[in-house]
Amino acid sequence: MKQFTKSFTQQESIPESGIDAAVAVMRTGRLHRYNTLPDEKSETDLLEIEFAEYMGVPFALACSSGGYALHIAMRAAGVEPGEKVLCNAFTLAPVPGAIHNSGAIPVLVDVAEDYCIDLDDLDAKAAASGAKYFMLSHMRGHLADMDRIMEICERYGLFLIEDCAHTMGASWNGVKSGTYGDIACFSTQTYKHINSGEGGFLTTHHPDMMARAIMHSGSYMLYERHFAAPAKETFADIRFDTPNYSGRMDNLRAAILRPQLADLEKQCNRWNARYRILEQAFNQCAAINIPARPAAEHFVASSIQFSLPQFSTEQILKVVEQCGHQGVVLKWFGDADPKDYTSRYDSWRYIEELPQLPKTEKILSKLLDMRIPLTFSEDDCQLIGEVINEVVTAVQG
Repeated sequence: MKQFTKSFTQQESIPESGIDAAVAVMRTGRLHRYNTLPDEKSETDLLEIEFAEYMGVPFALACSSGGYALHIAMRAAGVEPGEKVLCNAFTLAPVPGAIHNSGAIPVLVDVAEDYCIDLDDLDAKAAASGAKYFMLSHMRGHLADMDRIMEICERYGLFLIEDCAHTMGASWNGVKSGTYGDIACFSTQTYKHINSGEGGFLTTHHPDMMARAIMHSGSYMLYERHFAAPAKETFADIRFDTPNYSGRMDNLRAAILRPQLADLEKQCNRWNARYRILEQAFNQCAAINIPARPAAEHFVASSIQFSLPQFSTEQILKVVEQCGHQGVVLKWFGDADPKDYTSRYDSWRYIEELPQLPKTEKILSKLLDMRIPLTFSEDDCQLIGEVINEVVTAVQG
C-alpha cells in the first residue's frame, strides 16, 4: 500500500527578497500605506503599480482580502439592496457572502460537467431574473468560454464582476482572466497564487468605480497618494458620497507580495507541470473522470478536481477516508455537511428563496478536490496519482 507523507497545507517560504523587504518595512515602523515621506511611494503603492502593469489595466487597489475586494466591487458598481446578482452555485462561500453583504440577492446558476458555470442556465436565468449584475467565479481555476460569456453579458446588459481568486496568471484566448469584466477581484490568501496570509486586489478600467473603491477602502481624503488610480478630479464629488469601509492593505504584506508577483509566471508553469502529471495518472484509471481543458484556456492549476461518476456516496466517503489514511487529503464538494473551506450551495441558508438545483447537486455529489502545493515535487505528484488510483480501484472492487 503506497504512502504519501508531506503536508497538503505547507506552502513554500516567502522569497528571501520579500523577507528582507518586510524586515526593512518593520525597521521603519511605517506599516500604514499612507505613512510616507513627501513624494515617496509606499510598498503598497509600488505593488499596485506593478499589479496594474502586470494585468495591463489602468487602475489597481490593494485590499485586506479578496472577499473585501468583492464587497467593495459591488458597492463601487452601484449595486442596490434587494437587487438580484447572478453567480455560480458552485463556488466558495465568500462569493455569495459578498453579494449578501451588499444587500443584494444571489441568483444561483448551475454548474456544468466541466466544473465551469453552465452557460445555458446562465442565459436562461439572465433572461428570467432581470438581473443587471453578474459575479462570475472562476471556481478552482476553471475558465468558462469567455467569448460566450461576454456575448451573454452584452445581450442582457450585465455588469460583470470577475472573481479571479483562483485565476491570477490565467487567460482565455490570450486575454488575461480579470480583464474581460468591468471589475475584477483577486486574492492573496495563503493558498492562492501569491501569498500574504490575507490580502487581495481590485482592478478596473472605469475611473469613477476605482475612485469609489479607493474611498470605500479607507483612503479618507488621501486619495491623491494612490498612483494606480484615476486623476484627482474624478474624486471631486465621489469623496462626499462614498462611505469608508476600511479594508486597506498594509506595507508589510505588500513588501512580501512584490517579489512573488515578479515570479508569478514561473510559479504558474510549475503548478501546471504538476497538474499534468496528476491528470495523466487519473486518465489511466477508468473510474476517474477529469475533464479535458480547452485549448483556449491557459489555466493555473494550484488545485485539481476530478469526479467518480459511477460511485455511490458511501464509496466516495471510503475513497476520501482511505486516501487520508495513505496521506492524501481530498475534499468532497458533495457533502451536505460543510467541511473546512468547502460548502454546498444549499448550506447558504441566508439566501432568500434558496433554489433547488438538482443538476448542480448531482455533479457535486461526485466531485473531489485536492490542493497542489508547490512544496510537492513532480515525483510527489506521480506518487499521489498512484495512491488515488490504487484506492479508487480497490473501493470500486
